[in-house]
Amino acid sequence: MKFSYKILICTIIVMAAAFGLSGYIFVNFVFQTSLEREVRQAVYESSILQFAFETAALNVPSQYDVLPDRTVEQIGSRLEASDQEGGRLLRISSENKRILYASDGFTEDTALLEQIQENTRLHQVIPVGNRYYIQTGMMLSALNRVLYLETMQDVSVVFEERARGFEVYRRVTVALLLVSSLLMSLLSIWLTRPIRLLTRATRKMAEGEYQYRAKQISHDELGQLTADYNRMAAALEENIHKLEEEIRSREEFIAAFAHELKTPLTAIIGYADLLRSRKLDEEKHFLSASYIYSEGKRLEAMSLRLLDIIVTKRDVIVPQKTDVEELFSYLNDMFGESGYLFHVEYDPAEIWIEVNLIKSVLLNLVDNACKASEPGGVIDVKGYSTPEGYLFEVRDYGEGIPEGEVQKITEAFYMVDKSRSRSRNGAGLGLALCVEILRLHHSELQIESVLGEGTTIRFLIA
Repeated sequence: MKFSYKILICTIIVMAAAFGLSGYIFVNFVFQTSLEREVRQAVYESSILQFAFETAALNVPSQYDVLPDRTVEQIGSRLEASDQEGGRLLRISSENKRILYASDGFTEDTALLEQIQENTRLHQVIPVGNRYYIQTGMMLSALNRVLYLETMQDVSVVFEERARGFEVYRRVTVALLLVSSLLMSLLSIWLTRPIRLLTRATRKMAEGEYQYRAKQISHDELGQLTADYNRMAAALEENIHKLEEEIRSREEFIAAFAHELKTPLTAIIGYADLLRSRKLDEEKHFLSASYIYSEGKRLEAMSLRLLDIIVTKRDVIVPQKTDVEELFSYLNDMFGESGYLFHVEYDPAEIWIEVNLIKSVLLNLVDNACKASEPGGVIDVKGYSTPEGYLFEVRDYGEGIPEGEVQKITEAFYMVDKSRSRSRNGAGLGLALCVEILRLHHSELQIESVLGEGTTIRFLIA
């Protein structure tokens, strides 16, 4: 069931209960007020009848010492006849509560009569057939006799008014409920519009339209929910784009890796087949073996670097306190006789790092600097102590990197000059490995390059 229908039904139930209860209380209040007024009127009229009866008894001829039963009947008949409206009934009983006079239609029930005592006035509401009466009872004294006077006053009109009141209120309630239902139906549709918009946006997103947003039409709780949903959708869309980009990058990585494997393997297989299928002179034999060796070394280097990248993805390192002299001495040993002008300058210091990983970073950076430089070119390797931490810097004065490609060179298998890199056993994995290692050390590469003037790469160890 729709939420708007639930609001409508609940509202109708609450309104019906409220109207019904309030109507019942109101009509019954009016009824009780009218009935109490009729009771007071009936008691007052019974007092007048008492006085009239006792006055009539005083006019009885003096030869009677005790009021005769016959005279009681006559007085009762005259009192009944004096009622111009004809809605009053009388009953007069003797000392022993024997009925002396009763109007036609007076109830035969004597329960009230049995309860009458001296100086008491009793009354009750009784139904007789389909009519309602107020029955009163009292004692009176007349000519040495104690009699009991009872009256019945027709108050059916009060009960009929109550019935009519309930009927009118029922009709009014039904009319109000119908009008209220129409108004609440429109109101519930208006109130639940943000929910419908959110539902539509959710359905669109489930169908793959991640850019779809729900329209915010209010600033209440539902409006805030819409705004939060849109923020969530934006974050989800961004994450999905990141996942798609990651999948694309992985596909490109696999394609590039397969391509990088194919080139050296083709050369190895070709030269190995040449050595296997024919007898070569010493020079060609050496040349073929040299190609197989160099391509095999390139495969080895690529495999090791790829393995290092996979290892760094595990996000687990154990930093050790290390003297930077160990790092720069290692680089000097590796590249001091490389055929380049290798300059090393550094400030003495101790830092917390995973030694082998940082050595791999520096080794890759210097190796890339050598590949970008001509033989005999200058390579500067420096270390600075700064307030933020220890800054490593590797600079070459080679061909540089085009501005549009600076952000791409840290991607796996990306090479600015593929033919030049492959000729020097490059596979485009070095900087990608450096990025992952520095990420584990909460650092990153800072790359500055001018085409034709060289490249400077820095990273800070805090």
